[in-house]
Amino acid sequence: MKKIFDTIDSGTLEGLSIILANTDNRFGLTGTELSKFIPEAGLNDVEPTITKWKRLFNSFVDYQNRTKNSNSILKFINLTMRPSRYVGNSEKFEYIRGELNKRLSFIGLYLNESGVFNPTEKSQTISEAKQRVNRFKSKLEQRNIHPKIFEYCNSELISENYFHSVFEAVKSIAEEIRKKTNLTLDGGELVDNAFSINAPLIKINSLETETHKSEQKGFGNLIKGVFGMFRNTTAHSPKIIWNITEDEALDIMSTISLIHKKLDKNCR
Repeated sequence: MKKIFDTIDSGTLEGLSIILANTDNRFGLTGTELSKFIPEAGLNDVEPTITKWKRLFNSFVDYQNRTKNSNSILKFINLTMRPSRYVGNSEKFEYIRGELNKRLSFIGLYLNESGVFNPTEKSQTISEAKQRVNRFKSKLEQRNIHPKIFEYCNSELISENYFHSVFEAVKSIAEEIRKKTNLTLDGGELVDNAFSINAPLIKINSLETETHKSEQKGFGNLIKGVFGMFRNTTAHSPKIIWNITEDEALDIMSTISLIHKKLDKNCR
């Protein structure tokens, strides 16, 4: 017997419609695609000439009012989120899937990588929904990012705030250096004292050869470069001016992770 799914509340329906029919066609269905998939899913295209997301939302509402279930709405999501439709554009698939799952978590559903629904425990809060399906944090975990980054900026990662995630992650470097050295300095002065060649408080190698000494100096310069490029910039520029994309944030976090891993290998 075919399972009958309960109706979906209007707020969640609206959110799903806005994501699926995003006005930016790079991330949402086109008008032509709506014309194809709305009837294919068993929905009525009640107002085909209005704004895309409202067009889809009205089709969803019309269906639920007539049938008292959400089966064809979920079928529409299945049809439009077939992985085969996104071959060569996996970033778009993962973006839409992640955004959909934030809303679907409130009705106890999760759209997996195969484009199939799995039952899940219902989210009760926005932060809980974000935490379950956070793309940025998941991508960091796939890169084996150092755990200190998650420790210092977990709330920023959950909200996918790239600007402040980078800011907090860079600050974590200085804080860990202070912890290891008992210094109270900051910035370049902190780095110069911690990684001095003659009296180092932190050594990333034995410093026995010129190559080792060059590596030590280079590591200190890398940290100062990260401070200058990312911490100082984010501290003095508003988010709207200093914009960071997800790819850029991932690369920055990988660099910060490398620094933390080197700090863990402090040679005494």
